[in-house]
Amino acid sequence: MHDRPDGTEVTPVPTVLAEDGVLLREGLVGVLERFGFPVVAAVGDGDALLRAVDEFRPGLVVTDIRMPPDFTDEGLRAAVELRRRHTGLAVVALSQYVELSYASDLLDSGEGRGVGYLLKQRVGDVREFASVLRRVVEGATFVDPEVVRQLLRRRSDPLERLTPREREVLALMAEGHSNGSIARRLVVSDAAVGKHVGNILAKLDLPPDEDVHRRVQAVLAYLRGH
Repeated sequence: MHDRPDGTEVTPVPTVLAEDGVLLREGLVGVLERFGFPVVAAVGDGDALLRAVDEFRPGLVVTDIRMPPDFTDEGLRAAVELRRRHTGLAVVALSQYVELSYASDLLDSGEGRGVGYLLKQRVGDVREFASVLRRVVEGATFVDPEVVRQLLRRRSDPLERLTPREREVLALMAEGHSNGSIARRLVVSDAAVGKHVGNILAKLDLPPDEDVHRRVQAVLAYLRGH
């Protein structure tokens, strides 16, 4: 057993890592294994990532978005394909820059569950990084706060229907926070957050469905801006 960042024990999650930079790859291997994500394969391109996951069947994939040969979206395309092939596979994509189309493409896969989009600078806080990975493995959706900030500046319709407070709540939903966590951050009651979430779902015209799925659909609508 390994420790969570908060010191509690966790079950190890076999992990495949894809990163073309040798130094960063080796550093990530150390961080992942320290926090309970034993790396069963560490590769440097999208094709190798596909082969490694098919062979080792890990519980988590951590992948760079831009990798050889073209350094465009090889890692992203491999991640989306892997989520199609392996139901329930958790994937966290790492990016050097905020690339909004990449974020929405990945988060659209697998009904948006067990997936994250993280900027590489976030890896510097290793405990927070490990916490995000654990939440994604447990089924959460996580969008890097900087991506959320840029979306807030760029998106409008139908998000213009939302009040400023509802947009705050939706932004925190996009970062993977539960209602209780949102309430603590905004210093409001759980009931108030529940009401805001209900209003958000209604204003985004999401049909009645299982609650977690509706939350994911709200986040995806937020990312796509429609």
